Amino acid sequence: MSKTVRPAIRFNTPDVWGIENYPYCQAAVEPAGHRVHVAGQVAWTVERELVGPDDPTAQTEKTIDNIETILSAMGGSIHDVISVTMYYVRDEDLAAIRDVRGRRFGLEHGPASTGVKVAGLVRPELLVEMSAIAVIPEARFKL
Repeated sequence: MSKTVRPAIRFNTPDVWGIENYPYCQAAVEPAGHRVHVAGQVAWTVERELVGPDDPTAQTEKTIDNIETILSAMGGSIHDVISVTMYYVRDEDLAAIRDVRGRRFGLEHGPASTGVKVAGLVRPELLVEMSAIAVIPEARFKL
């Protein structure tokens, strides 16, 4: 007998500001499962080589790839992400970062999100960093 897995509830109300065409929700209600906190990820390969020097699109892609790889190793997917905190360095990179996020997380079911502009990240060549919270259903969770 298989268990029914309830997905996260993504919630938006018209009574609070919102962002159209952005992978974002105002609140996310966790489903049952294992809550996973993914540490801040950047555009590094396994060898700590930078992907996409001075390229916010490539860096955002690799950053999300790293989050997805971590979740996949535990039985999860990018669709299990319910919350993201994004740190970025340059205002002019926001459109590129948003485009990648929209494509990767999906516009309809984006996670609850916070964006923080920072003076810099751990290395000066890094343009974006993301940490995430995901909930992986019990039926898929593995270590």
